[in-house]
Amino acid sequence: MCAALVMLSSCGRNKSNDGGADAYLNRSDVGNPVESIQITGSKNDSTIWDVFAPDNSDITVRVNKYIWNASLEVLDFLPVQSVDPFSGVIVTGYGTPPGGGRSYRATVYVRDPSLDARALHVAMQTRGGSAVSPATVKAVEDAILTRARQLRIADGKL
Repeated sequence: MCAALVMLSSCGRNKSNDGGADAYLNRSDVGNPVESIQITGSKNDSTIWDVFAPDNSDITVRVNKYIWNASLEVLDFLPVQSVDPFSGVIVTGYGTPPGGGRSYRATVYVRDPSLDARALHVAMQTRGGSAVSPATVKAVEDAILTRARQLRIADGKL
């Protein structure tokens, strides 16, 4: 056990003072305060203990996978222009639904990891730029939520 601890402790940063640039910048006898600034944060300064450090990234994945997949399935007649699972946005191009004569495009925003109506927002537009009726948007949202629930039941995670 002690040998393992000694080996792990040697995995830290190399703190030798070989007279290189870091040794010059860290000297306390340098008269110019700008030259005595310590350089940190390089990619080679990582240790084994960084695995246990908290993640400082600004991006957190908070998308419900069932709503995400259901959105892609329900709107499969629309060509996908861009998807961003990190922000929960799906942007489609114009397409005509089966049996319909009007061309639509949609933007889907999945904003919560829960499987409920608050997690989903759909915005639709026709090719002429006119707004789509709220009843049509609600019907698309309901179809996505229904399909998401079916996917969850099929997955067996109730």
